[in-house]
Amino acid sequence: MCPSQITQTKVYATLTQTEAYGTLERMSHELLVFVTAPSDVEAKRIANALVEERLAACVNIVPTIESTYRWEGRVTTDHEALLIIKTTDERYPELEDRVKQLHSYSTPEVIAVKIERGSSDYLSWLRDSVG
Repeated sequence: MCPSQITQTKVYATLTQTEAYGTLERMSHELLVFVTAPSDVEAKRIANALVEERLAACVNIVPTIESTYRWEGRVTTDHEALLIIKTTDERYPELEDRVKQLHSYSTPEVIAVKIERGSSDYLSWLRDSVG
């Protein structure tokens, strides 16, 4: 065992049950999912459907971003809206399918990243909202 493992083991061994539960909360399975849309109107339509269907707890819409990307062999720049979607691992497959159904792009951006830490109250609300 290396010194850092010994220290880590000592820290975990001294946690109270409440502290250990809080640690588990931070290592939960909530996700942020990023989706771009060609317009605010489409972004709002997707956001409303995802929240209404309990696939997302919350969707933030950043109304105007500039995206530069390669598509069909050429570099393109467009103005898009960015959706920041809060969901769980369990709901992600359905969410991805639903985004693809609702989206006008043939290959929509759907990228998920795990939330490593967050307010336990907020993460609990998120789970309850999609559960």
